[in-house]
Amino acid sequence: MAETNEIEVIGFSDGSCGPFPCDDTRTCGLFACAPSENLVTAFDALKTELESRYPGIAMKLTLLDDGVPEYVVKIVEEEQPPLPIILINGTLAPVGRISLPLIIEQLERLTH
Repeated sequence: MAETNEIEVIGFSDGSCGPFPCDDTRTCGLFACAPSENLVTAFDALKTELESRYPGIAMKLTLLDDGVPEYVVKIVEEEQPPLPIILINGTLAPVGRISLPLIIEQLERLTH
């Protein structure tokens, strides 16, 4: 894997971290944010987990509350992904939720 990778999570500050309710199975692999289902809280939990596993990873949270950046408009027009949108090194990752195992899988796939 490259020395520095960026994972960007895009959504609304009061949005959900994914389409599934938070339950005891924690299929998302995160425990620090449960049971909030809040995007910002889940992003913080994801960031903590990924930074502990991948030194040098850059995490970015882009909130759409005050407007949608042009590059996000383009992604939505072309791909119509669900929120939250996950980008790895600028490439759309087909995840559709904050999920540690799925994001790690996509990170490994896109960087190897």
